[in-house]
Amino acid sequence: MFALGETGPVSVQHTRTNSSWILVCEHAGNRIPDSLGTLGLDKSDLNRHIAWDIGILGVAEKLRHHLDATLITQPYSRLVIDCNRHPDDPELVTTQSDGTTISGNQSLSPDDRQNRIDHIHTPFHACIETELDRGEKVLVTLHSFTPAMTGAAPRPWHIGVIYNRERRLANSLLRILSAMPDVLVGDNEPYSMNDDNVYTIPYHAERRGIHTVEIEIRQDLITDEKGQDNWAALLARVLDQALGKSIEPPL
Repeated sequence: MFALGETGPVSVQHTRTNSSWILVCEHAGNRIPDSLGTLGLDKSDLNRHIAWDIGILGVAEKLRHHLDATLITQPYSRLVIDCNRHPDDPELVTTQSDGTTISGNQSLSPDDRQNRIDHIHTPFHACIETELDRGEKVLVTLHSFTPAMTGAAPRPWHIGVIYNRERRLANSLLRILSAMPDVLVGDNEPYSMNDDNVYTIPYHAERRGIHTVEIEIRQDLITDEKGQDNWAALLARVLDQALGKSIEPPL
């Protein structure tokens, strides 16, 4: 699938210490393998939110330094394959996103779909498993969301705390963020999580019973380096605090 010299399907930046934090960005990039052309999209579409989580890679790289965390990122567009979807999910390779038809994904053969799974989805998630096997870990997935989807109400939240069955870290994080007067936090907003619509946390973290949470930041807040710096610093502070509270024994 990849030509000689093309970027691989996963990038890992390791911690220098025995830090327990693992940060994951499934939608960090908007690359398209050369073999797929542009999926029939122009450059402006590939720079939109439909192709990637705008700004989140900058936040993740800065947060990694604050926490001395391991950072695992996936550089290819979610329009090629969505690495936060189950391999059997019909939306794993989407044919339309926010009103835009993805012509390069129309009438995809089973072999073409499996080729994308084998070359991107499978090695990306194998890497996450390898890192989690190294010891007691905390898994945080990082995303960004567009302020508005076509035909939908504006999304007012600055940050969303997203969770499924494992809620210890999420509950602590919600209490801390909700007490901040200048932060509008969404409780499972703008998305909620379940076993069918999200893959990384249910498969890797909840299966292991480890602390985990998904964090969503509104894209217009992190389009420049200053915004990314500010949110990375805030997240470093509240994540450490939330983890401490989530592992305290009950009174």
